[in-house]
Amino acid sequence: MTDVCIVGAGPAGISAALYVLRGGFSCTIIENGAGALEKAALIENYYGFAEPITGAKLAHHGKAQAARLGAQFVRGEVVSLLPDEAGGFALGLADGAVLTARTLVLAAGSPRKSPKIPGLAELEGHGVSYCAVCDAFFYRKKAVAVLGFGAYAKEEAAHLLPMAASVTLLTNGEGAGADFPENVQIRTQTVEAVLGDGHVTGVQLAGGVTVPVDGVFVAYGSAGSADLARKIGAVVEGNTIVTDALGATNIPGLYAAGDCVGGTLQVAKAVCDGMTVGLSLGRFLRKEA
Repeated sequence: MTDVCIVGAGPAGISAALYVLRGGFSCTIIENGAGALEKAALIENYYGFAEPITGAKLAHHGKAQAARLGAQFVRGEVVSLLPDEAGGFALGLADGAVLTARTLVLAAGSPRKSPKIPGLAELEGHGVSYCAVCDAFFYRKKAVAVLGFGAYAKEEAAHLLPMAASVTLLTNGEGAGADFPENVQIRTQTVEAVLGDGHVTGVQLAGGVTVPVDGVFVAYGSAGSADLARKIGAVVEGNTIVTDALGATNIPGLYAAGDCVGGTLQVAKAVCDGMTVGLSLGRFLRKEA
C-alpha cells in the first residue's frame, strides 16, 4: 500500500507528488494517456522560462522531476474506486489490477464532455445518471441503458446487472471496446435522443428504433475525477469536486486538485493547487501515523 495515490499526471498531480515525496512519503501516480498540458503547442505565461516551451516538454520535465524523487508511475485507466478494508482506498484498473493507498488525490483534469444528445442534459437527475454505484439501487427490476463503450462502460454495466431487469449498452456508433457479459444487449446505432417528459422513458436510435428504458447511465470515455469522486460519496456540484481551502473533500484522506475543482484553467493555478494538497497530505499522514 502506498501512502499517496494520485490519479492524473498533469501539473496539479505532479506538483502534489513533489511535496509528498519531499515530505518522506511514498507516492504512486496513475496516468492514462496525454493530458491537456501535453497537447498545448506553446506556453509563454508560466514563470521561469525565458522562451516559450511546449506543453509536452513541460509535462516531461515535471514527470522526470517526480521520478527522480521516487514517484512510481502506473499507466492505466481507473474504472472503480472503493474504500479499502485497511481504511484507505482501493482503485480498480481496466486491466484488473487493484492499487491500494492510504490517501488519494484526484487530479485527472476537467471532466470529459458528454455527447450532445437531445434530452441527455435536460433529464439529468430524472433518469440520466453518471454513477452506477450511486444510483443502481433506484433501478431495481427496471430496464436501464449504459451510454458508452470500453472498460469504464463495462464496469458500470457490472454494477447494474444484479439490480436491473435488463441492461443495454448504447455505443452511439462506436464499437463495444470490451468483452461485455452475454446478458448485456449491445446496440451500436447512433443515439438520436433520450426520451421522456419529466423522467426517462426510452432512447431513440438511428433508423427509427426506440428502446424503452427507465434510466440511462453515462459512461463515455474514461472515468473523470468527478465520476470517481461520486463513486465514493464525495460532494460534487455539477462536474466540480467540492473541496475546502486545503484541497480536502468531505471524505477523510481524499483530496482533489487542478481543473476538476474549478477556477481558472491555467498551469500556474493547477501547480498551486497541487502544492496546497501536497502539504495538506503531509500533515494528514503524520497525524494518522
